[in-house]
Amino acid sequence: MGKELLLEIGAEEIPAAFLPGAMSELKTLTEKILTEHRLGFSSVLTFASPRRLILYVEGLPERQEDLNLTVLGPARSVAYDSEGNPTKAAVGFARGQGVDIKDLTIQETPKGEYLCAVKKEPGLPAPEVLQKILPEIITTLHFPKSMRWGSGSLRFARPIHWILALYNEEVIPFEFDGIKSGNLSRGHRFMSPGSCTVHGFKSYKASSKDRFLMFDPEDRRKEILKQIQKIESEVGGRVIPDEKLLEEVIYLVEYPTALCGSFEPGFLSLPRQVLITAMREHQRYFSLESSSGDLLPHFITVSNTRAKDAGMIISGNERVLRARLTDALYFFKSDCGRPLSSYVEDLKRVTFQEKLGTLFEKAERIAALSAWLAKKIGIMDTVPVSTAASLCKADLCTSMVKEFPTLQGEMGREYALLSGESEQAALAVSEHYRPRFAGDLIPSSEEGALISLADKMDTIAGCFGIGLLPSGSEDPYALRRQTLGILAILMEKGYPVLLSEMIDEALRLLGPNISLDLEGTRKAILNYFKGRLSGLLISDVHRYDTVEAVLEAGFDHLPDAKARVDALTAFRGEPMFEPFTVVCKRAMNIIKGSETRAVEKGLLQHESEKSLYQDVQQTEKKVKNLIQKGKYREALTTIASLREAIDSFFDGVMVMDKDMKIRDNRLALLSRVASMVSRIADFSKIVVE
Repeated sequence: MGKELLLEIGAEEIPAAFLPGAMSELKTLTEKILTEHRLGFSSVLTFASPRRLILYVEGLPERQEDLNLTVLGPARSVAYDSEGNPTKAAVGFARGQGVDIKDLTIQETPKGEYLCAVKKEPGLPAPEVLQKILPEIITTLHFPKSMRWGSGSLRFARPIHWILALYNEEVIPFEFDGIKSGNLSRGHRFMSPGSCTVHGFKSYKASSKDRFLMFDPEDRRKEILKQIQKIESEVGGRVIPDEKLLEEVIYLVEYPTALCGSFEPGFLSLPRQVLITAMREHQRYFSLESSSGDLLPHFITVSNTRAKDAGMIISGNERVLRARLTDALYFFKSDCGRPLSSYVEDLKRVTFQEKLGTLFEKAERIAALSAWLAKKIGIMDTVPVSTAASLCKADLCTSMVKEFPTLQGEMGREYALLSGESEQAALAVSEHYRPRFAGDLIPSSEEGALISLADKMDTIAGCFGIGLLPSGSEDPYALRRQTLGILAILMEKGYPVLLSEMIDEALRLLGPNISLDLEGTRKAILNYFKGRLSGLLISDVHRYDTVEAVLEAGFDHLPDAKARVDALTAFRGEPMFEPFTVVCKRAMNIIKGSETRAVEKGLLQHESEKSLYQDVQQTEKKVKNLIQKGKYREALTTIASLREAIDSFFDGVMVMDKDMKIRDNRLALLSRVASMVSRIADFSKIVVE
């Protein structure tokens, strides 16, 4: 029966945002290090709560696996004389490896036959190995931010206070930055602050209830949801779903108790999102609504203690929330004292980026680029989009958004409507930040979509133009997200806008703000978009080489590029795909580097090349018509029908004829075939398996 390992790293309260990643890394790291040290296992589980990270490994052996080491010695010709007797070289090698010369063998290698010694290294006892690797695991864990404490030199998310380390019931003794491991754990900070002796995972789990500790995040999730459901039935409402908040609260408590509090109904005069945001961001409260969707004057807080002091806890939370909502109401009334348009001037005092000017200047560029985009998609009346664009950043200067930055756009919509702006303009102001994250909705309105495109492209072009490029670890202006947002909008909306033209217009509007070479900047932006688009399209459906082949043929019109990727993926499933691709790649290799020229019918000598020329002429017309209609799969099938004619051509003639005129003419004929294909994809990038 396998042994078990239990490791608990006890610390001061670790930030909730750190814990899911730490759990995942602890599991992955442990599996990797155990494997490297030849310790098998059946499962690795990790758990976390604010004061602890827990590792539980099942199915460990008593010892490492033995290691057989193969050591090469001298060449056979050196190791033995002509009569087959071992030389001094062989005897010295055996002595050096600690093996009998009779146990040496000969091994065949790429360089010839060599003398070989196989040494067996017995595995160490598992506790001895764990004593070495557990400190390594703790040291290797990464956190978004870490710290040193006391006189120690090692770093961790928060100061470590105890380490529980057991191999079955046996303590694994080691010291980590002055803290000695043992068999003691601690319970809830306030309800069970003392130490508790642990004899293994079963003992740890059994004692957790008495220690007011739910160490498994999934147990805390289930308990919180169960308690919330009970409160929902009591108040006759329902919690507004907020998975992100629930995930955070799960890692803020070790012993969750959901409590329901109230606030004065008068605060319901605040915009819905203001109330929800104030409760969520400052207090980590869940909001409640009625069955009809109206907010209720109640909230749910999850306390990290027993409900014995529920009344006092609820009263304290209500008092704090009252102060928050009073401030929010003051901000709202103060902001409403001015029309939204009056805040536009205030943007002149807010720097967007030192070299790219103020937010006022950015808003002007957004308005101009939005109007340009509107005309590109056939909207002649650009006043609505320009008006909305000029207001899109105004709410950043309001008191409410300064207090609650996540309400940007939302408050712009509220204040626009209260200022008498159209519903159309207000919606565009609200939606222009979309999509905010992967999988988020794109703007529903045309105005919102165009302003979103303009805003994002202005940021990308500006940052690239001054050398503020995203790196693996830093992307302060969220250029990756902005780029993916543009790709999502253009592909979903199907706008007939060329990416290169939009980049050119954004760079033109930035004018003297751009400090780098304009053409170099343009190419860098296009390459960046290509990389993000490739990552977006490669999936279980689309192979990497399919995407690469299509993008190499052009991606300026994104909906068109997506249609070509879909078509090539579908074409790959047809029987003709592989034989056509093989002959196509052969043709492309032959014509590589040749000049483009017209086919001279009079130079066609062999029947196979005359036949191919006629087929190509007929096929070109069909393919051109299909491509114009966007029927790329049918176009590929039509081109592929030339495969037999191309094979006959290769069988019947020598393409690289001694007569240069005949050679060039045959290359020109093959170029006509390649030209049809290259309008859809670069087949030289296709991998045929």
